[in-house]
Amino acid sequence: MFTYLKIHIGEQVKKTIKLTVVAALALGATSAFATNGATMIGYGAKSMGMGGTGIGISHGAESSLTNPALITSVNDFEVSFGGTLFMPDIETSMDLTGTRTSDTSDSNIFMIPTVSLASKINDNFYAGIGMWGTGGLGVDYRNNTSGNFMNMVTALQLMQFGVPLTYTANNFSIGITPILQYGSLDINYDQDGNKSNGVTGSGVKSDLEFGYNIGAAYETNGITIGAVYKSEIEMKYDGVMSTAINPMSAGTYTNNTLSSPAEYGVGVSYTNSGHSIAVDYKNIAWSDAEGFKDFQWEDQDVISIGYEYSTDGWAARCGYQYAESAVQNQTYSGVNSSGLTAPIVNTFNLLAFPGTAETHITLGGTYNFNDKLSLDLAYVMAPKTEKTYTGMGIGTITTEHSEKSLSFQINYAL
Repeated sequence: MFTYLKIHIGEQVKKTIKLTVVAALALGATSAFATNGATMIGYGAKSMGMGGTGIGISHGAESSLTNPALITSVNDFEVSFGGTLFMPDIETSMDLTGTRTSDTSDSNIFMIPTVSLASKINDNFYAGIGMWGTGGLGVDYRNNTSGNFMNMVTALQLMQFGVPLTYTANNFSIGITPILQYGSLDINYDQDGNKSNGVTGSGVKSDLEFGYNIGAAYETNGITIGAVYKSEIEMKYDGVMSTAINPMSAGTYTNNTLSSPAEYGVGVSYTNSGHSIAVDYKNIAWSDAEGFKDFQWEDQDVISIGYEYSTDGWAARCGYQYAESAVQNQTYSGVNSSGLTAPIVNTFNLLAFPGTAETHITLGGTYNFNDKLSLDLAYVMAPKTEKTYTGMGIGTITTEHSEKSLSFQINYAL
């Protein structure tokens, strides 16, 4: 059974979580980020250091969102506080005015906080609570004076609050994490690029909606096999998308829903003598997600590979992840089912929502200060991708996109 401290988490831990939630919401008001389309490659420094793997390998309390069935590796109680310093580099060149110009987005550094907690109830039940920055996207060309970039500013931020609940018996575990998702969205621009006709946009709008993650895992002889399903979460941002898109689509666009897509995945890992190797596969269903499907986003097949060497005092990690961009060149004639032409879709995808990163290379490690306190670090690099599509105006639009991030995490375990 729990001690009083474990049942109630502890007054100091609760206060810290409350402060972290407040700080996260404050940061979420200005931040935007992207990796696989508009989702993070992993949730927590251990996962990030191993290429985003986590469906078939446990990372303790950190597993609450990736696969809740795997929080069963927590011995008694574990809490992790951390964050990611995210640094995208997005440069776009295009021609709306007869002269081709290039500019770099000013949205280039953000902090993404996370909190994960898990505790053992008894031999068969585990529970926890967590908060994670899970996705987003955005650019800032408000200071461009060429007219080509329409002073475009976009910011999508997503944060999830969840309570993982897990049952385990005979090496098999099943878990569910009910999710409350907070999201905010802003799209504003000046179509002629000089603000003479005012700025198009309806301001920042936010929403709270529910979803869930379901995970399962089986462990035997150092092998762990896992599976996970994440529900689509429909987020409604009153007037944001229709106000932004209508001037370019003759007033035909009426959708203001921008959903977080459903995901499903499987993973496997093998651990022996301190060495662990993990492989995950997941599918992100952008083509069925409201809003994203209007802009012809394609489903992503994500492959992640991670390696860890662990001792009593430290651990080292590395990983690799690849997913072809969900944003592809559109060449259809006329309009799509949402009334959008291919040049409108391509321009918004590359200028406003450039979710084009594909490859991620990762390094990470852990240092154990003692048997209760440890520090995780992870570094992720996404090499530059370059996409050139037919856009609005004259000629093409080209976006170059690279990313770097540094994740850190303090863990306390009993």
